[in-house]
Amino acid sequence: QVQLVESGGGLVQAGGSLRLSCAASGRTFSTYSRAWYRQAPGKVREFVSAISWSGANTNYADSVKGRFTISRDNTKNTVYLQMNSLKPEDTAVYYCAAGRSGWGNSKTFYDYWGQGTQVTVSS
Repeated sequence: QVQLVESGGGLVQAGGSLRLSCAASGRTFSTYSRAWYRQAPGKVREFVSAISWSGANTNYADSVKGRFTISRDNTKNTVYLQMNSLKPEDTAVYYCAAGRSGWGNSKTFYDYWGQGTQVTVSS
């Protein structure tokens, strides 16, 4: 059974940092692209960042560029999202995703989704 499990969320003050992790199980995800999305209350789920299967290519939403960094460890089937200089508008449930149809900001690339981890940034 394929599972993506996010961890690392929590409450942090504005300007602080968090590191999210997403561990995959049920198959080898080394050839899958991986991504992070987020959904704030009352808003649609939006793209945050993506990384190609090799890790050679990354993509970021303009709103997080320069503050967030995506990385992956294929030996651990895990993708990370380092979030620095957090702002209250970063508050959301963060979801990880995996897929083999391509990589980038389209949800259609991703076949598997985690349950999400809450990130709350206080002002």
